[in-house]
Amino acid sequence: MLRLSALTVASLMPFSGLAFSVPKDSLVSRRDALVKTAAALIGGTTAGTIVGVPSSALAIVTDETPRVTSRMGGLLERYQDSRGWQILAPSGWNKFDGEVGAYDVKWQDLVDPTDNIKLSSTPVKSTTTSIDVLGPIADVGANLAAKRNAKLINAEERQTEGVLFYLFDFALDDGTHQLLQLCVNKGKIWSLDANTKEKRYAKRKEMYYNILGSFMPKLS
Repeated sequence: MLRLSALTVASLMPFSGLAFSVPKDSLVSRRDALVKTAAALIGGTTAGTIVGVPSSALAIVTDETPRVTSRMGGLLERYQDSRGWQILAPSGWNKFDGEVGAYDVKWQDLVDPTDNIKLSSTPVKSTTTSIDVLGPIADVGANLAAKRNAKLINAEERQTEGVLFYLFDFALDDGTHQLLQLCVNKGKIWSLDANTKEKRYAKRKEMYYNILGSFMPKLS
């Protein structure tokens, strides 16, 4: 999950191979034994395929985007965690808590386990207050695509209730599709990803975007 070298937060769960260059004073010690990869993200190679990064991804986000609250006719249900975060989760999916080194919480489809939502968190110092510490979203997305040999379909950022979110859309080389969202709040980097088989992505897309848009790492 976290490589506590001077300049690297590595392997943000559950996106294996995920690594970020961050300022030296942003890191705190936790879970060293769980680290499997440690490669600097910013300034890395760009061997991955980038399909499109909107020009808005390069701008400074100042406008507020409201948090998604629609339950999509019952497909989603509100979940509020005692640890201080909330989300609209898939109704009827299996919920799993705390697999060390992989995720904090996971929701998994009853029929196909490839369809799943995973949330994980990694502590940083309280002086780290925004995900933009990782660098511009276009650079972060390009380097993530390169690390995974994946296709970056889109990268966008938004600000909701004062929290800046980075959202990436990836087509992975193993035939799966992933939406990955990152943010920082309350001394943690939060990683939320939604996964499905590529052939099912069109069916899951709207629900997945609503789930990610509903997540807030604090209670209202």
